[in-house]
Amino acid sequence: MHLRWSVVCAALCLAACSPKQMALNRMAAALADSSSVYERDNDPEFVRLAAPSTLKTVEMLLSQSPDQPQLLLTACSGFTQYAYAFLHVEAEVKAPDAATAQDLKTRATQMYQRARGYCLHGLEVRHRGLTLSAITADPSAALQRTTVQDVPWLYWTAAAWGADISLSPTPLLRIAEVASVRAMLNRAKALDEDWESGAIHEALIAFDGLPPMLGGSPASARADFDRAMELSGRKSVFAFVALASTMTDPAEKKKLLEQAVEVDLSTVTSRRLTNLIAQRYARALLSASR
Repeated sequence: MHLRWSVVCAALCLAACSPKQMALNRMAAALADSSSVYERDNDPEFVRLAAPSTLKTVEMLLSQSPDQPQLLLTACSGFTQYAYAFLHVEAEVKAPDAATAQDLKTRATQMYQRARGYCLHGLEVRHRGLTLSAITADPSAALQRTTVQDVPWLYWTAAAWGADISLSPTPLLRIAEVASVRAMLNRAKALDEDWESGAIHEALIAFDGLPPMLGGSPASARADFDRAMELSGRKSVFAFVALASTMTDPAEKKKLLEQAVEVDLSTVTSRRLTNLIAQRYARALLSASR
């Protein structure tokens, strides 16, 4: 019996380590590395042209191996970043007319939903039973099983989900979903608040900046901002723009956007592209307010 079980285990190991699977795993690792290379790039237009082919390659590989974790995380983060940088922001600042802006927002929404689907599937692969229905039913309880290794999954799922809600034509009808998004970010913060130089705190600014009746507070949003600044060495353009979006005082909003524009990103290597796009957004908002 012991010998038979050993043979079965060996056969399963060989199947898992087949040349095809090994090649796919190497490709998945290379594509994950390419995403981080894009994020360090200082030329958004170059990334705009290169990213779609990379993302489509990821999806082609996922069709062959739908549970491959690196591919799922690369798809989730990649589609979220592409939607924000080249669809969502451009709908706000570069669209020549209302129809074009709406088309960009519709495409961004579709990308965010695609991204969220990949990340939710990845979380379920990692933790059996951690489904969308379990998360929405009781977010805090469902997420308790997650570990520090899940922080990227929690962050990117929340980023895609929250952005999708923000672009909804009827966001108030989806307000119940905010609790799930906030729970994911808070769980990620509890596990590793320093992750990616304060990215979790950046994301929380928008949620903690909601009106008190929706669970937000100006003091909490400011605390998120201060911690993001501390962890980023005061280089987080995204944090300045996020806090500005919560401001009702035009003068305070303008001041934050001006500070965002003044950040020198030449020495930033982590999340440079995200901050360059946020800086472009800040400049456009300032121009529109003049």
